[in-house]
Amino acid sequence: MIGAIIGDIIGSIYEWNNYRAKDFKLFGHNNTFTDDTVMTIAIARAFINLNHNFENLEKEVIKMMQKYGRLYPFVGYGRAFNEWLNSDNPQSYNSYGNGAAMRISSVSYVGKSIDEVKKLSYRVTKVTHNHKEGLRGAEAVAVAIYLARTGTPIHEIKSYINRYYYSINFTIDSIRPIYQFDESCQGSVPQALECFFESYSFEDAIRNAISIGGDSDTIAAIAGSVAGAYYKIPNDIKEKALSYLDARLLNDLKEFNKIYK
Repeated sequence: MIGAIIGDIIGSIYEWNNYRAKDFKLFGHNNTFTDDTVMTIAIARAFINLNHNFENLEKEVIKMMQKYGRLYPFVGYGRAFNEWLNSDNPQSYNSYGNGAAMRISSVSYVGKSIDEVKKLSYRVTKVTHNHKEGLRGAEAVAVAIYLARTGTPIHEIKSYINRYYYSINFTIDSIRPIYQFDESCQGSVPQALECFFESYSFEDAIRNAISIGGDSDTIAAIAGSVAGAYYKIPNDIKEKALSYLDARLLNDLKEFNKIYK
């Protein structure tokens, strides 16, 4: 889960100022966490509160997402999601935005099997993103993280994604000059996953993600969520990223790791 947060923080300054190369500084004084981090931790907080009893999962996810959305109101939510956060009667709104995929990583550490990860992904995602592409994008990322953290070789993870989710028939080099901002799952999740598939380290996956442009913080959050499960995250990168979080978010991360890792 920390991999998603690191990707979000590093990518935060490039979302509206794309940098299409890999030779950038990872952190600076303008970096910050965005909605990607807040919603990732909100879902993790729901799992903490439930403590392995998932009977009321959807209800708790909605409760925590709304709570954290209101605690952190100015971190970059989209219009429709912001309305959902502040609704007295929040309903799914048929979204296929990549918010479904950037916030899903805790599911992959809670689920004890690939089938359970898929079921949890569906339940967590459908509270807002009940469009088939939103559900597919979230599940693809959740499955990739689960496979990565359970020791599946990177080429086998890609084969699984290609077989069941997306036909990834491009390379990072081929899309870097032409890739455009796309907030849909179908237009960003395959690209983010390929940033991981072509990587040789956690940092390289993040650099791949920033270098293609587009929705940089979310692309990097998705790539980082899988890469963080597959590779060892360097301590200096982890410590620097955590320094951008406040006490509440840090505590939630620690609690989640205590219960589910």
